[in-house]
Amino acid sequence: MSIRLKRIYETLIDSDGTRIIVGRLWPRGLSKQEANISLWLKNIVPFPGLCKSYGHTTGRWEEFRRHYHEELEGKKLDLLRDLMKSKKCLTLVYSARDTEHNQAVAGQELLTRQE
Repeated sequence: MSIRLKRIYETLIDSDGTRIIVGRLWPRGLSKQEANISLWLKNIVPFPGLCKSYGHTTGRWEEFRRHYHEELEGKKLDLLRDLMKSKKCLTLVYSARDTEHNQAVAGQELLTRQE
């Protein structure tokens, strides 16, 4: 089982597998048809207060990641875990500009740690 990460504005390819967007807001300038998303999981994104306190500041990344993992532990990740078992590849899709410090990266870390 592979869990990939991809920015939603990147070119769609067949090997993306099941594409799951992990963001509270729909990305600007992109239709749902263009995005080709299988699932939109608004319930596993960080609470707005956590995002606001993080402010996309890399110096706060470790703290954000830790708090976000704590949030995710309390939410139902069963759907993602079931998909991980039944699909060849999942691609967590995000819209953040920072490709190394975002909720998709933190979510991937948590899911692969629990495999």
